[in-house]
Amino acid sequence: MLILANVRERWSGFLGAFVAVLVGVALITTTLVIYDSARAKVQPRYEGTTALALPPQAVDADGSPEDRMPWSASEAEPLVSGLEKIPGVADAVVDRSFYAQAIRNGEPVTDEGADESGHGFGSARMAPYKLVSGRAPAAANEVVVDRDLGAAVGSDLTVNITEGREQFRVVGTVDGPGYYFSEQFAAEQQPGVAAIALVPDKDADTGAIVSGAKKVVGDKGSVVSGDGRSELQPEYIEHKRFLGVQLISAMALLGLFTTVFVVASMLVLSTGMRRREIGLLRTIGASPKQIRRMILGEAAVVGLAGSIAGCLVGIAATPQLLSILKGLDVTPPGMEIDVAAWPLLTGALVGIGVSVIGAWSAGRKAAKVAPIEALLDSRSANTGMGRGRWIAGLTVLGLGVLLAIGTATSTADNRINMAIAATMTLIVAAALLTPVFVGPVGRFLTAPFQRGGKAAPVLVRAELVANPRRAASLVAPVIAAVGFAVLLSGMVSTMRVAYPAGEALKVAGQTIVTPDGTPGNTDEVVAANPVGKAALPTRAFVDTTSGEKGEEAGSYTVLDVLGSRNAKWNKPGEAVLGEKTAGALGLKEGQEVPVRFADGATVTLRVSQVLPDDPARGDFVVARDLVRAHDPAALTDDIFVPGDAKASAAVPGVALHDAAEYALADYNTDAKLTESLAMMLIVIAVGYSVIAVANSMAMAAHGRRRDFGVMKSAGGTVRQLLFTSAGETTLVIVIGAALGVLVTLPPLAGMAAGLSESTSSDVGLHLNSGVVVLAIIGTLVAALCAGVAVTSKTLKRQAV
Repeated sequence: MLILANVRERWSGFLGAFVAVLVGVALITTTLVIYDSARAKVQPRYEGTTALALPPQAVDADGSPEDRMPWSASEAEPLVSGLEKIPGVADAVVDRSFYAQAIRNGEPVTDEGADESGHGFGSARMAPYKLVSGRAPAAANEVVVDRDLGAAVGSDLTVNITEGREQFRVVGTVDGPGYYFSEQFAAEQQPGVAAIALVPDKDADTGAIVSGAKKVVGDKGSVVSGDGRSELQPEYIEHKRFLGVQLISAMALLGLFTTVFVVASMLVLSTGMRRREIGLLRTIGASPKQIRRMILGEAAVVGLAGSIAGCLVGIAATPQLLSILKGLDVTPPGMEIDVAAWPLLTGALVGIGVSVIGAWSAGRKAAKVAPIEALLDSRSANTGMGRGRWIAGLTVLGLGVLLAIGTATSTADNRINMAIAATMTLIVAAALLTPVFVGPVGRFLTAPFQRGGKAAPVLVRAELVANPRRAASLVAPVIAAVGFAVLLSGMVSTMRVAYPAGEALKVAGQTIVTPDGTPGNTDEVVAANPVGKAALPTRAFVDTTSGEKGEEAGSYTVLDVLGSRNAKWNKPGEAVLGEKTAGALGLKEGQEVPVRFADGATVTLRVSQVLPDDPARGDFVVARDLVRAHDPAALTDDIFVPGDAKASAAVPGVALHDAAEYALADYNTDAKLTESLAMMLIVIAVGYSVIAVANSMAMAAHGRRRDFGVMKSAGGTVRQLLFTSAGETTLVIVIGAALGVLVTLPPLAGMAAGLSESTSSDVGLHLNSGVVVLAIIGTLVAALCAGVAVTSKTLKRQAV
């Protein structure tokens, strides 16, 4: 009851923490709801199936489960035969997917999923997609298409496949997307079997079918049913889901960090302003344990209230976030919001937990308040820093420096995450060590105003020098706001300069043939450009038992294999490995290694060379003809034509670029998403921190109402007191902004150094001055408005 009474009585003191928890929980709830709604769902083309029989799963170089190894035709044949005999199974369909895209008026028809749009006609039964007109394809030059394509039965249609453009006779239409060819033609395009779908009879027993399928498949694979069928997703949908998850994960992580940081600083500030009250409670017999329990209980109540409100606000804000993500094209098609219980419970637990954890430090200090402090100024203990804070601050500072150094040496994939982690760590270090700087910096900045004989600069100076810990609590959210604005905008600006410059340097003097409206270059495009690098990628499975790691028999690692037509690497029966890949697989030069390809066939290759890693060459390079023989559906990457040869764009669906154009186009592919992500994170970090700054300033102004009363009694006018409040607030913002900029410079410098090395170009540190200035001005305006408004209101009440 005492806890609830305290919260009701001192609601203004807890308002800042309540708002901080509300905003943090709302952000976390919104991102978790989006994350849950974006989970993989059963694709429409599999809705008519009971179960899917899938091949065994391989692992990547880190040991994580990845691609499934397709069965060969001979391995799949007895499985199909056995699955068809299960009672209740109407058909066991071998599902094949490969590149197919119509060409109209000399241009490819837009299709995001073109690289998996081709199927055997039997696959139409899995949805099921019904034959609207015509008949099933029988010959290799016949095709059934989606009726929405507008191709009439009996007409000829140009379809781009891996070999290039071919003419097909449209013999039928179905009420679903895709291009459906004869089973024989589909098997030629994709010999390997990646899935066998079980189409049930009407009213068949699903459980019996699944049980029977597991017996047939045995240890040769696995059987998935129900939601497990969502494992099979088109690559473009998986890519969008990956980008969306990355984006909302960054938002959730930033929201969590900011919530912890802001709530903790607010609770410390609020508790520090109650030392006289706590001293009075100690005078009347309250024990340290009771004080700690009271502080933690109040925080729990505030956390619970903020979490409930935050969950409601988060649910209401979810449609807006989904709309933004759809605008960025990082959501699966047809994604809808599905509010489950676990995101709400997680958000609430985070809000309550953060409040209690944030209050723990404040409660521990409050429990040490002596009864005599009931007679002292509430701020008498706000000077200096304890030994624990010194140790924590210096330790975190050292960790931040190490992370900043690690940013320069980390890989390209980890560099951004390392820079963000380093900045977060340095922000915490700056907040812990701020009391050391506030006094000296305050004296330095107010020194020029001392000669004017004005009272306001003297009061501002005295307040900062006498109460550095209170000022540090006010500075903390400013450091976070400015720090994240500088970091995120600086990262984008630095990468915008670095990546195009580095890429242009690598391909200088060449003409690059890139896909334009298609997912890759066909063999027809490669034939039209016979000179230059034309890597043919495939996913292959290496039998790691051939290495020296001692894995169990049948242990396969999946990795990207490139087929090269370069005379140095295009040698039958040989493979060239990068040092990192060779080390991960336990292979050495001269060793033989079995490699299983997409058609299910295994070929033994000799490791002819192990060379230093080179992304331009590839980590596992084999002869191009070998890849084409075992993966007829593979499409070629960009073709790099040297300057002394002529590149051709005669085949539809390609574009030609010089080095500068290619580098810029390649960067711009992801630049829009990167910049949008950065701006969203900046808005979240700065917006959240600005709210915290406004709340902190309001709390501080409210807590100093007695000081204002004394100064007014001593002859201070309302204008002078408001000017003093504004001056102190401005000085605090200046100190926080300076520290916010300083803590981000080491990680940004480390990232620039790493980019210089990886791109082989001179990359300097670039800051977005507009974003930084806007963040500082926004924080300053919010702080001034809050501080002056509360001070003005307090003075009016005192006048009454």
